[in-house]
Amino acid sequence: MTRDLITLLGVFILATALAAALGAINFGTALTFGQIAFAATLVWVLIKRP
Repeated sequence: MTRDLITLLGVFILATALAAALGAINFGTALTFGQIAFAATLVWVLIKRP
């Protein structure tokens, strides 16, 4: 469970930072991309769990 939480947090931070670095209009837009990546990773984590 801890590994899943770390994965979710890491993906959120990485996607937000990547969007900001690639020229998101503002930080809110970058956070939106982070949230989308978080949601996609959450679906993946829930599906792969037994």
